[in-house]
Amino acid sequence: LVEEALRSQLPVEAVLLSQSGAHYLDRLSAQLDSSTRLLRTSDRLFSAVAATETPQGIAALVRPRIASFDDLVRGLPLVLVLVGLQDPGNVGTILRSAEAFGATGVITSSAGPLGTAHPYSPKALRASAGSALRLPILPGLSISIALTQLRVVGLRLFAASVSEGTSPASADLRGPAALLIGNEGSGLPPEIERSCDALLRIPLAAGVNSLNTAVAASVLLYEASRQRSSP
Repeated sequence: LVEEALRSQLPVEAVLLSQSGAHYLDRLSAQLDSSTRLLRTSDRLFSAVAATETPQGIAALVRPRIASFDDLVRGLPLVLVLVGLQDPGNVGTILRSAEAFGATGVITSSAGPLGTAHPYSPKALRASAGSALRLPILPGLSISIALTQLRVVGLRLFAASVSEGTSPASADLRGPAALLIGNEGSGLPPEIERSCDALLRIPLAAGVNSLNTAVAASVLLYEASRQRSSP
């Protein structure tokens, strides 16, 4: 993640190294700005503050890129709207797929009392493999405001649904679009599904009721990418 932050040209204010992680400095020193503070500590103390069970001995204090709504809808927009996703691993995996399949940005919102895990939380950052550092992201935007703004700039709203909807391959995802992904257990609230232009349901073989949320989002993103790259 430290390497991904440097590759993404984000400001790195400080780097913390443990005794066992000091060897990483040789690899990264050429990419570090002269103003970056280098802090050293023991392996024991580093393990006490690290968010992983087996830390690598290097951490960085990075200033994330601040995105505006306009950043998400530049060019031919493909915006992902995450509504009430609570597993940070799912959020991070979706961010990685979003970057891989050309999404222009991500909005995270709440579904009633269910908030979406923050895209910069430790587990989400690791699962995104650095994509969270590069994608334009608007965390915690009100869903009603988000949908209104997306409509105003001309995006069609497509909601992922478990129970009904058109196959993604049959939907026209080539124009400016927003894909809405709901909670892992309950999906999108009915009122949000009703407010969308179309429902998308991924066809599944008999005996399989649903897909993991991150897998479903990746399938929809791939289909949108495939359509947009076709003549």
